[in-house]
Amino acid sequence: MKVLVTGAGALLGQGIIRALRRSTLNATIVAADPSPLSAGLYWADRAHLLPMARDGRYLDRLRDLIAVERPDVVIPGTDVELKTLAVNRAAIEKDLETHVIISAPDVIDVADDKWLTATFLGQKGLDPVPSCLPGDEERLIDEVGFPLIVKPRVGARSIGFRKIHDLKTLREAIDDDPGVVIQKCIGSDDTEYTAGTLTFDGVCRASIVMRRDLRDGNTYRAFTQPYGVLNRFVEKAAVALGAYGPANFQFRLDAGVPRIFEINGRFSGTTAIRLHAGFNEVEMCLRHVVFGEPVVQPELEPVTILRHWSETVVRDDNIIAG
Repeated sequence: MKVLVTGAGALLGQGIIRALRRSTLNATIVAADPSPLSAGLYWADRAHLLPMARDGRYLDRLRDLIAVERPDVVIPGTDVELKTLAVNRAAIEKDLETHVIISAPDVIDVADDKWLTATFLGQKGLDPVPSCLPGDEERLIDEVGFPLIVKPRVGARSIGFRKIHDLKTLREAIDDDPGVVIQKCIGSDDTEYTAGTLTFDGVCRASIVMRRDLRDGNTYRAFTQPYGVLNRFVEKAAVALGAYGPANFQFRLDAGVPRIFEINGRFSGTTAIRLHAGFNEVEMCLRHVVFGEPVVQPELEPVTILRHWSETVVRDDNIIAG
């Protein structure tokens, strides 16, 4: 098997590459990224440079790369590529005889926008975080009081995240960025979870839930246990979402009620650390898509995972030329 992974400079893309290396697939890994200084390029068997996803040349260059490398599977490794690949998935698969692991455009839209996320969860009866848009904040204050959370409707890694304790500061935050969503401050740092699911043909086939500690918006400690009822909760959410393959749900317990505050319609930044609990979602996904093998829920190992920095060292004469 040959697999093309984009976003080799991103935590997500690198996690996918690591999962492939830890799998039994013996896959040839082709990595791509805009920067020749992206570490994941040097973990792969073959490496290429691509324009940024927002560059008008991106899609044509990606199609050219697929035509040259002929991968069995293409996996996006950054958020910014998701909508383009979702919209063009059918054409790429037909024209270039490959599989693209990406959900439908409406799934990507719901996951990309935190207001649409909250609206979708409410429609599905999945206990969303009480939320509003600017202009409706007084109703939300009457309903839940302070503190409130203000964050961009579209964003990641806690960028633009603010905890607000009074109306004056809330109004200032809205003036600074009208494109925000305002939400109840739920749960605590000790009740935050990240979960991964694999869904095919309207059935969630496997899931993992990990309690986590955050640093700079990313998981840096994770804990796996047999969470049972929480797995069933995220499996229900994955089916309601209509994901194709992987999805990621981040939630907190609010007086014992799990409330999802973020969805990602893709593999997760924690994909690589889930391996240590016995959950290689990349391998399970590819075995199903390429070989038609059933996805079977693995027995998970109760572990504590401590993340840390590492290094990739490249000789100057081996840096990929732009």
